[in-house]
Amino acid sequence: MQLIATPESMFFADALPLQSGASLRGYDLSFETYGQLNASKTNAVLVCHALNASHHVAGSYAGQAHSEGWWDNMIGPGKPLDTEKFFVIGVNNLGSCFGSTGPMHLNPDTGQVYGADFPVVTVEDWVNAQARLLDALGIQTLAAVMGGSLGGMQTLSWTLQYPNRVRHALVIASAPNLTAENIAFNEVARRAIVTDPDFHGGHFYQHGTVPKRGLRIARMIGHITYLSDDVMNEKFGRQLRDAVLAQARDASGSLDVGSYKYSTQDVEFQIESYLRYQGDKFAEYFDANTYLLITRALDYFDPARAYGGDLSLALGRASAKFLLVSFTTDWRFSPKRSREIVKALLDNKRDVSYAEIDAPHGHDAFLLDDPRYMGVVRSYFESISDELEGQP
Repeated sequence: MQLIATPESMFFADALPLQSGASLRGYDLSFETYGQLNASKTNAVLVCHALNASHHVAGSYAGQAHSEGWWDNMIGPGKPLDTEKFFVIGVNNLGSCFGSTGPMHLNPDTGQVYGADFPVVTVEDWVNAQARLLDALGIQTLAAVMGGSLGGMQTLSWTLQYPNRVRHALVIASAPNLTAENIAFNEVARRAIVTDPDFHGGHFYQHGTVPKRGLRIARMIGHITYLSDDVMNEKFGRQLRDAVLAQARDASGSLDVGSYKYSTQDVEFQIESYLRYQGDKFAEYFDANTYLLITRALDYFDPARAYGGDLSLALGRASAKFLLVSFTTDWRFSPKRSREIVKALLDNKRDVSYAEIDAPHGHDAFLLDDPRYMGVVRSYFESISDELEGQP
């Protein structure tokens, strides 16, 4: 059965107080829902998105080919998160560039595009905005919150900010905070954007430009960190592009390595071509200021900060049941980071299930079809469904 997705938007007139001390008024949230909310409104599942994703988590748009949601393999009729049993909600975060109010929109206080003046937003701010949307939808308690990577951070934050509204939390390929190495990668990507001559201090909209060069480099840096060394070697190795190989063949068709015209500018290796393709595609649809905002939100997230760095103390507020999933070759959000969360929850005697999947795909594994991973998630949601059926 094909799931048809329908984008929706909701306007909020009341100002949203932000962690920075600023506030955001007159904002829109874009969202999509799938499945049916039951009469007791207890089967809702909120899905939180990662850096470059959106509220379009599942299904396809009517009449649009290749418009599947970014987690369509996970969510839908008969899939691990079964929309015949659950009412699934995807929300686009504030500051994004896929419909919710962000840097590309008008500031109601000035009548000008926000640009670099869009206020700093945090994971906690996103969760508060999502809670307001659920209020408007009449949903008090969530059967589950689920997310991977940055979405997993939002999931974890939900259990701390609204512990009485979350029954289950699925934190996938995530961490309780970023390591210094991760912050460093984000900073290099941000510098690529802000030093692009077309960035204009974040007000490039007024100049009719887009800092595409910076966005390309930022995406290339990020993409390298999402893949494992094994996957890159398997897919690309040290292979040269076909055009380069053709140049090196003599009239008989034999390969003459000595005929290469080495260059510091040309794209010669397959991996170079792949990364440039990813960068070019990203620069066409993603907003530079949004990239800066979201990576900063990643950097800032650290629920243990207010507890002297003690994660066990920080997670003492959580009352949900947890499933955590990590992937062995994910070096950006390594299994060690998930195990930190597991230990902190067990220190508080919380109900925790943990799966460490031996998968070769790196961080991107949380988006792929590993049967063990899908089986774990399916089994967990089946147990939630059984739990709901057992309620009066």
